[in-house]
Amino acid sequence: MSRLRVDPIRCTGHGMCAELLPEAVALDEWGYPLPAPGELPDDLLPAARRAAAACPTRALLLRRRG
Repeated sequence: MSRLRVDPIRCTGHGMCAELLPEAVALDEWGYPLPAPGELPDDLLPAARRAAAACPTRALLLRRRG
């Protein structure tokens, strides 16, 4: 199981994560990401990896659990 996390120090609100992974990332009123709580479904892992890799500031982190 994996979870998404955002490093608030690194994030500058580009919003690319929400564009690439709208099923698991929403944007707040200032354009900063709000990852969905809980574990990511396995079928979203490839898209989550792409979104984390595409983050311009490397602020989106995919953490593997278990």
